[in-house]
Amino acid sequence: MCGRFTIQMGTADLGALFHAAPRGESLAPSFNVAPGQLVPVVLREEDRLVLTSMRWGLVPSWAKDAAIGNRLINARVETVAEKPTFRKAFRERRCLVVADGFYEWRAEGKRKVPYHITLADRDVLSFAGLWERWVSPEGEDLRTCAIVTVAANDFMRTIHERMPAILPKDKEAQWLDPAQKDAAALLCLLGPYPPSLMRARKVSTLVNRPTENSPQCLLPLE
Repeated sequence: MCGRFTIQMGTADLGALFHAAPRGESLAPSFNVAPGQLVPVVLREEDRLVLTSMRWGLVPSWAKDAAIGNRLINARVETVAEKPTFRKAFRERRCLVVADGFYEWRAEGKRKVPYHITLADRDVLSFAGLWERWVSPEGEDLRTCAIVTVAANDFMRTIHERMPAILPKDKEAQWLDPAQKDAAALLCLLGPYPPSLMRARKVSTLVNRPTENSPQCLLPLE
């Protein structure tokens, strides 16, 4: 799964990096992004890319209560094209969830040790994401997202059995293309990232607390 990540670049710099027009509130850098928080998202609107923020935890348009999003932070690639919760967003509302690394925990003896995973070939990465618009009974307009996950590659398998679907730079445009409706073609974009390009290091157990958000989260594990 993918349950925490980092993004240390500000909104303006992310907009320039993705050639996307910032819209809405700017997000501060975060060293411990957790479900339920706002996350930076890139999507295509007509002929341009937009950088905006959405709440992490997908709330389907038909949901009666936004609390369902607490359980829908990830969408498994094996079922994303068919599962009623995700299939419409998979066809029509795909996005990039932007990060520079993510956390995963490995069982080592009687404890779980946090690792921060990054890429060797890129400072900022793109998770394959889905998004939805939900309107509450009171008229609140809520935009939410989920991150697609895949089976772990050889590198990640030593830490966890799942990993986020990280899109290579040359596949981002295909994922965002609203004209692309073919499920098989989209699923082909979502293979595990090359293991030789991934790096991991043990970090502070401060990250275990979702409320902790400081550079100390990335300190080496003592």
